[in-house]
Amino acid sequence: MEFAFTEEQRMIGETVRGFFAEHATSARTRTAMSGTGIDRQLWGAFAGELGLAGIGLPEEYGGVGLGMVELALVAEAAGTHVAALPLLGHVMLTQAIAKGGTEAQKSAWLPPLASGELIATAAWQADPVVRDGRMSGTFSYLPHGAVADLMLVHGKDGAWIVDLKGAGVTITAHVTMDQTRPLASAELVDAPADALELGDIAIAAALAAGWICLAAEALGAGQAAIDQTVAYSRERVQFGRPIGSFQAYKHRLADMVVEIEQARSAVWWAACAVDENSDEAALALHAAKSFAADTAFLCAGNMIQLHGGIGFTWDHDAHLYFKRARSIQTLLGTGAYHREAVAGMILGAAA
Repeated sequence: MEFAFTEEQRMIGETVRGFFAEHATSARTRTAMSGTGIDRQLWGAFAGELGLAGIGLPEEYGGVGLGMVELALVAEAAGTHVAALPLLGHVMLTQAIAKGGTEAQKSAWLPPLASGELIATAAWQADPVVRDGRMSGTFSYLPHGAVADLMLVHGKDGAWIVDLKGAGVTITAHVTMDQTRPLASAELVDAPADALELGDIAIAAALAAGWICLAAEALGAGQAAIDQTVAYSRERVQFGRPIGSFQAYKHRLADMVVEIEQARSAVWWAACAVDENSDEAALALHAAKSFAADTAFLCAGNMIQLHGGIGFTWDHDAHLYFKRARSIQTLLGTGAYHREAVAGMILGAAA
């Protein structure tokens, strides 16, 4: 597969990189971390000024009619700055409704989601009890679940939308490692649940968007870790020389660059394969999520070590990248889960 960005995609990439560089500052991210984990001003500008909360949605529902490649461009830029945005749950629910919802569901939910008015989260591989349109069960590890308005539930027998502000819902916020994407749990007791008409299609679309979002975020975070470490290696002087001139330091940086370039190829392969409905899409998604997440974790860990003492401090941003990378590794399936899926697709019963 040969891949190259279109002129429009290059413009989108430049726009979102400039937007996050200007607005997703370390100070604002840290302020969000001490609150709900969402930079509301950033989210408002992202959804309102840029209209990117509607990415991947048809224009008739308030979207901008773009695809997974454009979503990856946005998520990569957000990951570069560890932006405190509820992007993961948002893209999963919007894609689920767009691909598997009824016209009534699309008309009711997509416009307020596209405008950023509503915040979404998602429960992956849940086991709900559903009777007569009412759902009960406990749902854990909900990204930005404490402030979300809607929840996508992925169960064995279908997919549902649950209003988290409605009756029968109890939300418990948790103190989690990545404070830019805090997790929560939801306890439902006979809460109204709106079943998506095409459950299997909805979940496939939601997972594709979620895996691409996480993989692209990881790519952005890993690249930022490299860039900041390279900059530090030129500034920090030991024994009369910049530390970047030492061979051992160069080797670590070179290893990071090799890994990130492989991750970059995997992310764009996955996004392009989904947009083109390629037969390789499922394989590419599992490969991208696994490889990009592990690469971001490697780069963030090296970033801390190669910054020396300052890299271990709260004041430096290295720990933000490390925590985001570690969180991405576990969300929507661990590396082992995705690698096993890849092995099964390639080797079949021999896996």
